[in-house]
Amino acid sequence: MTTRKYNFNPGPATLPFESLQEAQKELLDYHGAGMSILEISHRSKEFEAILAETKSLMRKIMGIPDTYEILFLGGGASLQFTMVPMNFLTKDKKADYIITGSWSKKAHKEAKLFGQANVAATTEVDGKFRRIPKQSELKLDPGAEYVHLTSNNTIFGTQFQTFPNIGTKPLFADMSSDILSRRVDVTKFGMIYAGAQKNLGPAGVTVIILRKDLVSKIGANIPTLLDYRTHIEKDSLYNTPPVFPIYIMKLVLKWVDKQGGVDAVEKINNQKAEILYGSIDKYKDFYRSTVDTDSRSKMNVTFRLPSEELEKEFIDKGAANNFHGLKGHRSVGGIRVSMYNALPLEGIQKLTEFMKKFKESH
Repeated sequence: MTTRKYNFNPGPATLPFESLQEAQKELLDYHGAGMSILEISHRSKEFEAILAETKSLMRKIMGIPDTYEILFLGGGASLQFTMVPMNFLTKDKKADYIITGSWSKKAHKEAKLFGQANVAATTEVDGKFRRIPKQSELKLDPGAEYVHLTSNNTIFGTQFQTFPNIGTKPLFADMSSDILSRRVDVTKFGMIYAGAQKNLGPAGVTVIILRKDLVSKIGANIPTLLDYRTHIEKDSLYNTPPVFPIYIMKLVLKWVDKQGGVDAVEKINNQKAEILYGSIDKYKDFYRSTVDTDSRSKMNVTFRLPSEELEKEFIDKGAANNFHGLKGHRSVGGIRVSMYNALPLEGIQKLTEFMKKFKESH
């Protein structure tokens, strides 16, 4: 078997090896159906069972009450940038957007097409984001229909460590890059949505967790496929859903449950973050964090070296040592270490050993 690399890509990201093995075992014949999971109908009893179990595992692991709908849609989180305001805004309605990175900027841009999208706060300086805004910086509109934020920023490496107090307004959160990485009180949110390709599974499916009472606030004259009510009514089966990604998500959720649930996963994620940031801070004359300490992401760690030449050498030598995907986003450069749930603790331990040797050799 080919040696598996330590995959630090920001997404699609590493998946639990145990889940991949289970998928491999079931790939040619799913539970005696005589067909691959890639071939079965989304109307079949086999897929109905997959969908029901995936939803049940989501409720169990995240603590999602029955007062919330769970949908599995296509289009990625980027489609939700459009669907959210299309469903909940009109030209005479307002929403507040907290801008903390590239993805929240894109969400805000789409919202302006449908209603009045206020910037409740932004921490952008010269096109970069080093931190999450403080509660005192938020300028919330009392007439806003909802407040939108991105919980973790893959490009700039920042993350909300605590979520803002916004009063009684629904809080809508794009949690694509940190869902299931830590315990979150779902009842504090009106909506949570997330592309699967970081912590939940492969690219191709997006999870939407929507508070049921908000459905009555959805507007009229919305295209059928972009109306949340369509997918609620048909249990995510209005059109052919992403069958295989949902199946893999089920396997990943089973793996999380087997680890001890989100609390056990969060404990390991905290260990990984402590080890990596500890090395960056220990060698801060060589590895320079690009994020304020209180805003540091535990999913995507960004830092710079003294020169771009050294960064290139670090990436190249890292690849030679089985560390894959260390290059920072093209818009910011530097180094980015993405360490989602399925990345083993050992991967960070070995990476920090490499960082120590690389620093000493220069």
